[in-house]
Amino acid sequence: QVQLVESGGGLVQAGDSLRLSCTASRRTYRMGWFRQAPGKERQFVASIIWSGVVTNYADSVKGRFTISGDNAKNTVYLQMNSLKPEDTAVYFCTAADSSFSGYKYWGQGTQVTVSS
Repeated sequence: QVQLVESGGGLVQAGDSLRLSCTASRRTYRMGWFRQAPGKERQFVASIIWSGVVTNYADSVKGRFTISGDNAKNTVYLQMNSLKPEDTAVYFCTAADSSFSGYKYWGQGTQVTVSS
């Protein structure tokens, strides 16, 4: 089992920045962020593979969001710049144990609200 604890959400204005953090109770193969806006499906935002530090982003956040991690702390960060009202959602941290497994572990979510 892996416990994921997120922090860093909040209310900001369009154009502002926020940094989300997620700490895992143990090392995993891959960690990522998804988000879910009211009435919409959960969607992929970004991910990082610890070995090789491979990152991946949704097209909607490329150039604005950066995912990074601290191996020693089992912590992943999502730096969100130039936030837009459409980025408003609950952001969930997630983790996978291997390249063959899907995202099995999920955090409780943290609210990000961007006002126009």
